[in-house]
Amino acid sequence: MSLGMLPTVDWSDIFSFQDYGALVALLANSIIAGAVLGVVGGLIGVFVMQRDLAFAVHGISELSFAGAAAALLFGGSVVAGSVGGALVAAIIIGVLGSRARDRNSVVGVLMPFGLGLGILFLSLYDGRSANQFSLLTGQIVSVSSPDLGWLVGISAIVLVGLVLMWNPLRYDSLDPVSAQARGVPTRTVSIVFMVLLGLIVAVSVHIIGALLVMALLVTPAAAAMRVAAGPVLVPLLAALFGFTAAVGGILLALAGTLPVSPYITTISFAIYGVCWLVSRAQGRVRPERRARIAG
Repeated sequence: MSLGMLPTVDWSDIFSFQDYGALVALLANSIIAGAVLGVVGGLIGVFVMQRDLAFAVHGISELSFAGAAAALLFGGSVVAGSVGGALVAAIIIGVLGSRARDRNSVVGVLMPFGLGLGILFLSLYDGRSANQFSLLTGQIVSVSSPDLGWLVGISAIVLVGLVLMWNPLRYDSLDPVSAQARGVPTRTVSIVFMVLLGLIVAVSVHIIGALLVMALLVTPAAAAMRVAAGPVLVPLLAALFGFTAAVGGILLALAGTLPVSPYITTISFAIYGVCWLVSRAQGRVRPERRARIAG
C-alpha cells in the first residue's frame, strides 16, 4: 500500500469546535455540576489520602453503581439509587472497618458484590445502552435541572459537614491515637466522614462514572500533597486541581468524540505528573541549598 493510500486522521475527527458556544450554553448544568464536584471532591480527597481510604472510595463507587443500576432497571431516580447504594457501602465500611486491615477486607468483599449486582441489573435493563454505559464512564448530557439541584444540594451538605468537623477530622486523620486520648469521638467522626464520602462518591458516579471516580476524589489531593504542605495550602490546591480536571474535561468533551471520563482522567493524571516532577525537582534543590549553607 502506498503512502498516499494510508488512512489519515484529521484533527476534526477528534475535536470539532463548530457551534461550540451553543454547546457550552446547552450543557451549562453539566459544567456547573462538574465545577462543584471538582472543588468538593478535591477538599474531601485530602482527608481520603490522610486516612488511607483510596481503596474504600472504589468500593463505595461499586455499590453506588449497583444502586444506580437498580434505579435504572426499576424506573426510579438514578441519583437517589446512586446515593442509596453509596450510603450503604459507606456505613458498612465505617462501622466494620475501623482498622485498616479490617477496612481493606470489607472493601474487598463489597467491591465484587456491588459490581456483580450492577452488572446483573444492567443485563436485565431493556432501555437505551447509552444509559448503561454512562453509569460506568460518565455522561455529560445527562444532568437535567432537577438532577443538578440534587447534585449541588448533596455537594453543599458534604461541604458544610466538612467545615463543621474540619478540626476534629483533621486531628483524627493525622494522629487518631492522640485524638482519642484528648476526647475526640473518633468513631463518630469516622462514621460521619464515611457518610459524607459516600454522598460525594454518589455525585461523582453520576458525572464521571463508577470505574473512574478516583480521578476526582484521590488524584487532585495526591497531586497537591506532592507540592505543598500545611492545613490551608493543600486543601486549596486540591480543590483547584479538582476544579481544573472536572471543568476542563467537560469543556474538552463538548468538542470531542469521546465520553467525558477520558478527558477528566487525563487532565487529572497530567496535573499529578507535573506535581510529581516538581516534587522531584524540589527534592534535588533542597539538599543543594543545605550543602551551600553548610559550606
